[in-house]
Amino acid sequence: MPRLAIYALVVCALAVAAAVISFAQGSWLGIVWVLLAGLSSNMAWFYLRKEKMRRAASSASPTG
Repeated sequence: MPRLAIYALVVCALAVAAAVISFAQGSWLGIVWVLLAGLSSNMAWFYLRKEKMRRAASSASPTG
């Protein structure tokens, strides 16, 4: 698993926890945390797909 994807997943989990705590305290700042969680989850998904495509391309046999 790519290192950047792991970091993005950690940030996503922390942002979700911060959003829950923020909303539980009655603060609307939790909206920012929800947006950050969405952004970081998309980054993790991107890096995972990028690594998957890189592995598929490197394992493909050349034809010709």
